[in-house]
Amino acid sequence: MFQVHVRTRINGDDTEFSCEADETLLDALRDRLGLTGAKEGCGTGDCGACSVLVDGRLVCACLMLGAEAEGCDIETVEGMADGSKLHPLQQKFLDHAALQCGVCTPGFLVAAKSLLERNDNPTEEEVRYWLAGNLCRCTGYDKIVRAVLDTAADMRKASKPKPAKAKKASAKGRVSA
Repeated sequence: MFQVHVRTRINGDDTEFSCEADETLLDALRDRLGLTGAKEGCGTGDCGACSVLVDGRLVCACLMLGAEAEGCDIETVEGMADGSKLHPLQQKFLDHAALQCGVCTPGFLVAAKSLLERNDNPTEEEVRYWLAGNLCRCTGYDKIVRAVLDTAADMRKASKPKPAKAKKASAKGRVSA
């Protein structure tokens, strides 16, 4: 079959690959590039296990052709950690035991990251709504939702500016730092 040459950016790195014209982005990521974090759960876009960000938009990689990635900026779960330092969401998923078999976890992480990039103070209802396209058959959703809300709270605390030191008046009435 006809091969399509694709130039794209994946997890911050310029990348080139060739794929079949009818090959999904999910298959190209997994089989051609060795990025196996995104999983195929359904192949119809119903489960969210293959969620990736394409130009900042959350998409099911099983519904997008690899050829359509030409010129796009793609983020996968593999791009979340900074070397051996986990992304705060990844750490909170561990802390809250928000995973079991792990098939759905990459999709939930990518979707939750997308939410928190848009809304740093989501309500529980907003988290549940945003993650509604991701299905889990093992854990239920409470631990996942708690992990996302806890991450959001920690990220807000970390981004708050530190208060300036109070200035003291000297004995002569001058203000000093």
